[in-house]
Amino acid sequence: MENRELNVKEFDRIDERPAREKSGWLMLAIALALLVAGIAFCILAALIHPVLIAAGAVAIIAAVLLLSGFKLLQPNEAYVFTLFGKYYGTLKREGFFWVNPFCSAVNPARIAMGTSRKLSLKAMTLNNDKQKVNDEEGNPIEISVVVIWRITNTARAVFNVENYMAYISTQCDAAIRQVARQYPYDVSSNGDEKSLRGSAQEIADVLRGEIQQRTLMAGIEILEARISHLAYAPEIAAAMLQRQQASAIIAARQKIVEGAVSMVQMALNKLSDENIVELDDERKAQMVSNLLVVLCGNKDAQPIVNSGTIY
Repeated sequence: MENRELNVKEFDRIDERPAREKSGWLMLAIALALLVAGIAFCILAALIHPVLIAAGAVAIIAAVLLLSGFKLLQPNEAYVFTLFGKYYGTLKREGFFWVNPFCSAVNPARIAMGTSRKLSLKAMTLNNDKQKVNDEEGNPIEISVVVIWRITNTARAVFNVENYMAYISTQCDAAIRQVARQYPYDVSSNGDEKSLRGSAQEIADVLRGEIQQRTLMAGIEILEARISHLAYAPEIAAAMLQRQQASAIIAARQKIVEGAVSMVQMALNKLSDENIVELDDERKAQMVSNLLVVLCGNKDAQPIVNSGTIY
């Protein structure tokens, strides 16, 4: 735990700061003015003096450079810029802006896929693939989680890890294995301990905390993490199903026996208190046996009517 905290503190040295930007509309007007001036100088050079061609060329080049610095951002998007290899700043406000045209937008996760270099600050979903792991009792189980996350520190997400999307996926796999081996699949007979199947909210909180601790250095906030699939591995699924069925049958039989005994005791007390019939110990034992057979049997009992005396 201490080593992990030290590593996180080392990566905290890179922190997010705003980029120096200007209004895109103002700089667009300036760029168009320079472009028009450059074209005008080139035209005038042919009429007045060739030296004006140099001034026109400089104005056109300056306009082209200015035009390459425009950035458009929608809500919950960001650009992370570097200038000659150094972190320049992050642009997170939506709108039309102009930044230094020599700045480069960096996003390793998007560059690998060949798409836009913008960072999405929206809440995103990660559906982790099913994994075969062992629970606390050593039983092989299949488990997968769904994680809701978002980027809160763009500088850490870009510079602290090589690919933040691959990083969070890997850390989710490790966190699942860590949490799964701490709890049994199902509760034991006393039902006092937490389990993966029976303590959904508690396990979700523990899992979220474990993933959050692992992704802190990447500037990622874990909003929610829940188990989306949980089952015994195929090789033991049938045996575990039989064990669950046996436990259910035993619990049901226990309830039936408790109810039958209380009903027999009530019947004997009722007969004795109201002096309906006097039964000796042998007759009481026979009555108890008959009532337990009727109440605890799997099938309906077929009574035999005695038309004579009970003695």
